[in-house]
Amino acid sequence: MNTDLAGLGHLFVVFFLFHFSSFMVIPAIIDVTMEAVCPGRDECSVAIYLSGFQNAVTGLGAVVVTPIVGNLSDRYGRKALMTLPVTVAILPLFVLACNRSEVYFYVFYVATIVAGIFCQGTMHSLCFAYVADHVRPRRRAAAFALLSGVSAAGFVSGTLTARFLAASYTFQVAAAVATATALYLRVFLPDSGGVSCTDGDQACDPLLQASSSSTSSSASSSDEELSPRLPPHKAGLPSLSDLFTFLTGSLAMSGAATITFFCSLGERGLDTALLYYLKAQFGYSKDEFADLLLIVAAAGMLSQLTVMPILAPILGEEILLIVGLLGGCTQVFLYGIAWSYWVPYLSAAFVILSAFVNPSIRTNVSKNVASNEQGIAQGCISGISSFGSILGPLIFTPLNAWALSETGPFNFKGFSILCAGICTVIAFIISLRMRGAQSSACKKSIVQQEQA
Repeated sequence: MNTDLAGLGHLFVVFFLFHFSSFMVIPAIIDVTMEAVCPGRDECSVAIYLSGFQNAVTGLGAVVVTPIVGNLSDRYGRKALMTLPVTVAILPLFVLACNRSEVYFYVFYVATIVAGIFCQGTMHSLCFAYVADHVRPRRRAAAFALLSGVSAAGFVSGTLTARFLAASYTFQVAAAVATATALYLRVFLPDSGGVSCTDGDQACDPLLQASSSSTSSSASSSDEELSPRLPPHKAGLPSLSDLFTFLTGSLAMSGAATITFFCSLGERGLDTALLYYLKAQFGYSKDEFADLLLIVAAAGMLSQLTVMPILAPILGEEILLIVGLLGGCTQVFLYGIAWSYWVPYLSAAFVILSAFVNPSIRTNVSKNVASNEQGIAQGCISGISSFGSILGPLIFTPLNAWALSETGPFNFKGFSILCAGICTVIAFIISLRMRGAQSSACKKSIVQQEQA
């Protein structure tokens, strides 16, 4: 695996710094918003509605922009398009680094919406496509897990750093790190665009490149290059019907898209309801919330940086996806039926398994599209994830309010949590059906070859 990942060190640095600067400011955003919109108050409905409007507009924009940016990266290279989200992310941080007055806050608010449209999902899809360009198919699950683990490490590091920085310095440090990220990307990251590795490909293996002058490689690829699915004359900007055909043209793509939607819907539903539920059920405060979030992030980081890279070559991404979804189901249902204050901490430990889901989906997608369609494929998956993230709060916010209400028809505060878990169960069932269908297709193919 080290030979495949030899050229990805700079990408990991960029990805870590990008998330480090982004997550560093999250703990301070609430206080800044309250000071600007409702000074001197602890509760403010205007701030809640502003946040909801921002998430809705950002999500809708990301649904449209992410596949387009991914498609353009297939034509013009990953580095050129990766520069867009990395650069745009600097603007809102720079605004509050200058001043945190009311006027600057609203400039920051607009800049955050614009940056979110170009950053939410776009950076992830481009980085996954970049990895697919450099890592052979058999080892992509491990590589994608490492990339996701780097993101989790950025979250943990940014959150811990924010706890030791004064609010007045948080945005200045974050803006400086974001600027350094853009400069590092332009100077050090090698370009990549549209050429996906296959097993035995010398272009993807620095050691094979070094030895190719003296010996010829006898390795043959076990992963045949797939034909493009988009019409050649529409390769620049495919229509919605082309994208729909692209996503539904195979069992692997349609299954990955469906699983992504339900996972995103359930995850956003859980995020929307969990903190309010824990506050009402067990009286959790800021410190308990911080501890729980750090446990989740640390478990995800540990899983993606160490556990999944070890298991991926042994089990494969299909089995890891099923295991991850099963762990996600267990996690959510333990939250919903928690009978004591320590149960949510136990539930958070199952992130070690649920962290398998996203890298496994991305790996499956990368193996089922042509080399010049990696960007648009990953962009479509990110767009579907953004769509689920939009619907999640719309569905589960009123459901959670109803479940926590004293006038509700029954006393079950975890009802909305269990409803979010149903989405994960649906994704789990779909993954099992996909596994069964793929096994049947393989057996049928073997029988036909034997008969021929």
